[in-house]
Amino acid sequence: MEVQKAIRQRRSVRRFKNIPVAEDQLSLLLEAARLAPTGSNTQSGRFIVIREERMRQQVAKVSHDQKWMAQAPLFIACVADLRARVPAGELVIDETSPQFELKQCIRDVSIQGEHIVLQAEELGLASCWIGAYTQEEIRRVLEIPEDKYVVAVLVIGYADEAPAARPRKPLSEIVFHEKWQG
Repeated sequence: MEVQKAIRQRRSVRRFKNIPVAEDQLSLLLEAARLAPTGSNTQSGRFIVIREERMRQQVAKVSHDQKWMAQAPLFIACVADLRARVPAGELVIDETSPQFELKQCIRDVSIQGEHIVLQAEELGLASCWIGAYTQEEIRRVLEIPEDKYVVAVLVIGYADEAPAARPRKPLSEIVFHEKWQG
């Protein structure tokens, strides 16, 4: 599949068929994340594969009780490991953290997550990017240390719906040349 085609047809899906994602497909998704670019090649992304129904339900519960999530057979939690950039010292990371390095890690792991989403599309899988949770709650469920930051939970499976494209602003409203022109 061409990248442009994957970008154009990708949708955030919230209804999934009861069909598992094959191990070889999961490997391709994770490999896509591994190959994504990261600042200074720090490779700060860590990925938690969640398949067990009980765990999917717990993650859905702390994600503002979005029960629909649990019907997808696969979640991938995309976690920024700030220790890839700051190997020593005390770190407590949450939604209000001022560390510049955290912002860099979030950027990098976001790129890695989007690589997973586009790879899923190419494989005929659907996805939805979830960011509706607090660090404290999601960390507790997934037993993640306080010096890590959960960037996203990717919900992945075979679509049981075909959402229409959502409106997008034209390029003329979002693109400037050489400097801000707003």
